[in-house]
Amino acid sequence: MSKLPAITAAFWVMKICATTLGETAGDLVSMTLNVGYAVSSLLLLSVFATTLVTQLVTDKYRPLLYWGVILSTSTAGTTISDYMDRTLGLGYATGSAILVALLIAILAFWRLTTGTLAVSAIRSVKTETLYWITILFSNTLGTALGDFLADDSGLGFAGGALLISGVLAAVLAAHLLTSLPKVLLFWLAFVLTRPLGATLGDVLTKPVEHGGLALGTAGASAVLLAILLIAIARTGRSAAAA
Repeated sequence: MSKLPAITAAFWVMKICATTLGETAGDLVSMTLNVGYAVSSLLLLSVFATTLVTQLVTDKYRPLLYWGVILSTSTAGTTISDYMDRTLGLGYATGSAILVALLIAILAFWRLTTGTLAVSAIRSVKTETLYWITILFSNTLGTALGDFLADDSGLGFAGGALLISGVLAAVLAAHLLTSLPKVLLFWLAFVLTRPLGATLGDVLTKPVEHGGLALGTAGASAVLLAILLIAIARTGRSAAAA
């Protein structure tokens, strides 16, 4: 029995909300609490490991646990990316390029060893572990790419969010109107929702003079967490009723 949620419109809304929350919460840990990117990365990776093990040993899909792992990959990915790009001085473009190469290598290994990247085929600990490792690296890449679009490309936070939204709209159109492989389109959308979350997170938290809404990391995280929990509760009730 699959322990993953159905891929519906609600799934994508919750994914964007969770990854945006990962951006603001990751910044809250590393910047607002002033523990630095390295320490916060180690802390959040331990949270990811704990939630991952719990998810792997559970016997069915548990919405709160599943989205907890998604959130832990997103927060850890935020601080890991910032550590690479800022502390190590790689920069957003170089950091993104490295993470793209690593993500492609993981997906290639998954495809070669299991025969498919379809999430509907995940029925073993091995494939589920590969699924979560892929998500961790895709969320780390998403932070670097989102920061590159917002800071280095000249688009700004809102411009980066609009660009990625347009690309996601094109992926949706390809899903509905073309015969392109659905698995490819799924992973494209999955990866792209993370930089969308990164840029939206910056829009929510940054000062008004920098193009943001000045909610701060704590305020934005609280709002996003409330929205995500409400969505989890609603989808959980709908699944139980079905």
